[in-house]
Amino acid sequence: MSIIQEFEVEDKRLKQEVINCKKCELHKNRKNPVIGEGKLHSKLMIIGEAPGKNEDIKGRPFVGRAGKLLDELTHSIGLEREDVYITNIIKCHPPKNRNPLKKEIVACKSYLDRQIAIIQPAVIATLGNFSSSHILEKYNIESKTISIIHGKIFHIKSNSSDISIVPLYHPAAAIYNPNLKDVLLKDFKSVSLALLQNSNK
Repeated sequence: MSIIQEFEVEDKRLKQEVINCKKCELHKNRKNPVIGEGKLHSKLMIIGEAPGKNEDIKGRPFVGRAGKLLDELTHSIGLEREDVYITNIIKCHPPKNRNPLKKEIVACKSYLDRQIAIIQPAVIATLGNFSSSHILEKYNIESKTISIIHGKIFHIKSNSSDISIVPLYHPAAAIYNPNLKDVLLKDFKSVSLALLQNSNK
């Protein structure tokens, strides 16, 4: 079995575990877990915070208004949705779209860790405060508010591989504050730069 086939098997195993997961209370009211989707060996992994109502119904990440903007943002750097891998730090929809709780993130984080191991991205783009702080802390990088660190590129070494982390505002924030769309478009150029830097290594 090739390494790629091993990762595909692990991906299927992980999905089944998430479907059956009861590690926290969120499983009781969800319609569908939202595990993630996209290219299994993408250079770019995008990590949001939690599924919303539309995502809970369809079982897919970023399918609402924020998803349409995310598609536009990835397109702005020459990528389509199928070129990247998209997931969230937690896999079930919090009631009333509230923020994920710390205990929910802790319960779910092993799934995200395994997804990162499967995808082996060169660049991780984190969307919003919760995703950004979780990923930066995972790699022992001091986290600050998204208003300070958005668009910056953090380089880390993980299991002898190089990963660049680019914190970004969550696209949903730009729906309520249209001025942030221009900021996101500019910050996505940092994602493009990080991908370019990695390809030149």
